[in-house]
Amino acid sequence: MYVTADYLRDQVIRPTLKYMGAWTAARETFLLNAAVSAPDVGLFCARTGGLGLFNITAAQHRDLWDRYLAFNPDLASRVRGLASQRAFLSDPDAELQTNLSYCTAIAWLMQQRAGGISEQSENAARASA
Repeated sequence: MYVTADYLRDQVIRPTLKYMGAWTAARETFLLNAAVSAPDVGLFCARTGGLGLFNITAAQHRDLWDRYLAFNPDLASRVRGLASQRAFLSDPDAELQTNLSYCTAIAWLMQQRAGGISEQSENAARASA
């Protein structure tokens, strides 16, 4: 299957951000850029040997659940709703590789936890839309 940047934006990233109640043009663009051209440094570094579309490591994934989502039960439930029923319980990290919506939600939450997208970026995206 051939996946284009437009497909990722329209069929994965935008619907996932909307499901999470977090859609903005800047957030959508940020995640698309992180997926299409993984950075050399930062949360989604291509050099980390991470899993899935955003190169998220198993350690980052577990840390997000243990130190962030564990204290946000409503948000955790929303994210868990994106995951497979049985597969998540037996191998949660596999969801990062096989479930694009789940992986996108985790990527967004990692970015949000790290400080999110700056207000300046949000305003610039609104102006160009």
